[in-house]
Amino acid sequence: MKNNILKYAFLISIMSVYACTDFFDVTTDDLLNHTEYIDEESEMYAGYIGIMAKVQLIGDKAIYLTDTRGELLETTHNTPSELYRIYNYEDNLSGNSYADPAPYYDVIIACNDYLLKLYDYKEKNPSSINMEHYKGLISSTLRVKAWVYLTLGKIYGRALWFNDPLREKTDLSQFPLKDLDEIVLSCKDLLDKGFDGVNGKINMTWKEWLDPYTPTAESIYRYWDYTTPEYFALYAELCLWSGDYQTAANLILAAMNEKFGSSNSDATTWLRNERMNGGYSGIWDRTTPLPQETVSAIIYDYSKNQTNDLLRHFGSEYPNEYLLAPSSIGMSRFFDTEFNPLGGSISDRRAGATFRADNSGNYVIHKYRPIGSSTRQHAYQDDVHIYIYRAADLYFMLAEALNNLGRYTEASALINQGVNNYFPNGGVTWKGFTDAWTSVTPTGSRKYPDKGIRGVFNLGVRPFSEDTKKNDLTILDEMMLEFPCEGKIYPSMIRIAKRYNDFNIIADRVCPKYNNPDEIRIKILNGGYFINWEL
Repeated sequence: MKNNILKYAFLISIMSVYACTDFFDVTTDDLLNHTEYIDEESEMYAGYIGIMAKVQLIGDKAIYLTDTRGELLETTHNTPSELYRIYNYEDNLSGNSYADPAPYYDVIIACNDYLLKLYDYKEKNPSSINMEHYKGLISSTLRVKAWVYLTLGKIYGRALWFNDPLREKTDLSQFPLKDLDEIVLSCKDLLDKGFDGVNGKINMTWKEWLDPYTPTAESIYRYWDYTTPEYFALYAELCLWSGDYQTAANLILAAMNEKFGSSNSDATTWLRNERMNGGYSGIWDRTTPLPQETVSAIIYDYSKNQTNDLLRHFGSEYPNEYLLAPSSIGMSRFFDTEFNPLGGSISDRRAGATFRADNSGNYVIHKYRPIGSSTRQHAYQDDVHIYIYRAADLYFMLAEALNNLGRYTEASALINQGVNNYFPNGGVTWKGFTDAWTSVTPTGSRKYPDKGIRGVFNLGVRPFSEDTKKNDLTILDEMMLEFPCEGKIYPSMIRIAKRYNDFNIIADRVCPKYNNPDEIRIKILNGGYFINWEL
């Protein structure tokens, strides 16, 4: 009875908070009220929801800070000067509200405070606390903190590392300023060693706690688990940055094999098969993330005052402001058969799902609100979910890891025509892969087996060789077609450029869209690929 009362009280409090119009108005000058925080069990969960509210605030920030400098987006006549300065690789970004990393540190401060208060609550209530949930909440918080720090590293190239809750104004110079490589190692260490004997590997299922008697498919809480970055995907990405390719491959293969082996459904989770051929735009055009494609995602609900600014930046219909647009150079790559071998296809379906001309003839990014969308019928309905990791991320990260392990055929299969193309009757012999990728699975025949990233669109084959660097660039070029305006491509450019100490890898793909390409190239080659913010 007590537990049920706490659950209902928690839900009522959350619904009341979501109804507040200023719920998401957060500034770094706000200090957490830690004097009356986690006094009863329900507040353990409410505290974590508070962290996720701060994550919602930063969901789209990385897109403006990376894709704006990337290969596709360009400015418009509406672009504010702050965003233009970022686009133009300017060094002095002092006072720039876009560039300010404070919202990321808000999340880190909240995570640090929550961990300590959760620990205090456990120490005061050792006999009554649900330790399974305690460990799940600790582990989830560790992953959020590590993901935010990795994001800071990918955008700014450095970050202040601290584990204190910062409950009062503090001299930040006392904390170490770590570069990207150091951040990656610290994030791995955080997930490995954890907090209070709890590491970052433990999952907590919100549906089972809040709604245990409702079938999963009917529970409104089944999507809450998406909001915390999955351990295996986050750790695998950290391993790609640190050069531990075997661990990255092991983690991703184990997770994908388990998912693929659990079902032979046409809509098997994370499986890139024929269903994606006409379903690419549906990855975003839903009220909830697409289950087949979703690993982790930040979810918004316009009716609960949860929004981001993606449509405001990309849309041209009032009240959206059309602040960023696709460049002609960037769009042309989708149709350039030297860059994108179309094979027997007339075009790449991803192009039509990414950009289009509006009624005024201006090209706009419309992947977040497709033509004829029944999900977001109104231009102001800016609650599109943002994927932290989706199925395509797994394919690309695994291909990158295998390529750097010298497993070129397997890497090619993931990017091109899929595992089933090599083993149509099962009997997979590649180390780490199982028959669950094919049409002959351990649970029965599968109508739509793995077809790879390009195979689902019936596109031509990108050639792979025994040249690891050339293959990495091939993978990177395919990312440019798969992940536009998701905040994923530009950091990958940096990662691969760092791997080979060749920053022309970035410049060659970014500079052609600029009117001053030589100036931009010099800035990139001089190390200006990170956002410069004086900490």
